[in-house]
Amino acid sequence: MTVHHFDAAAIDPTPWKNGGGDTREVLCWPSGAGFDTFDWRVSLATIASSGPFSSFPGIDRTIMLMDGQGVRLRSKDDGIDHRLDTPWEPFAFPGEAAIFGKLMDGTTTDFNLMVRRGRLQPRIEIHRKAFKLDASKHGFLMSLSGTWRLVVGSGDLLCPPQQGLWWADTRHHVKAAPESNDGSAAMLSIRLEPVT
Repeated sequence: MTVHHFDAAAIDPTPWKNGGGDTREVLCWPSGAGFDTFDWRVSLATIASSGPFSSFPGIDRTIMLMDGQGVRLRSKDDGIDHRLDTPWEPFAFPGEAAIFGKLMDGTTTDFNLMVRRGRLQPRIEIHRKAFKLDASKHGFLMSLSGTWRLVVGSGDLLCPPQQGLWWADTRHHVKAAPESNDGSAAMLSIRLEPVT
């Protein structure tokens, strides 16, 4: 399996059926898998109005604010009451939870990771300076702020915000460094390993 480069900003959004927002799917693995069969999925969602989240039984979800004032996530039955109002702070919750999302103040954009429970275990980190990502069976990196140089094997790539790399079913390690050292750069990394 090769390493894939993506530009999330160039992905066409898919409107939600309820008209409450849209989704840009960055990846869904295995390729061609549906909502009942994927192992992991990454997307960016724009929430335009308050409303219930879709239910995904058996899926572990992680959501992270990218842009906007945020959304309050509440589920009385599952004891969840979380203000997603700080950019780049991941929040994990079970996909089957009956979540209602109330916008704080206008449209918001969120990063979403979905992982099939019992198959893969994700490790999510936000980096502010150069780092080396240890080899993992599945991986994902995306610039949140600033331009980053990513080195994989003998190749390297410059990634401005919303660009990055992902791979699946093969092990890669990556060296990453921001082009600027003024402290403003941020990079998201996700390593996923099979559950044993």
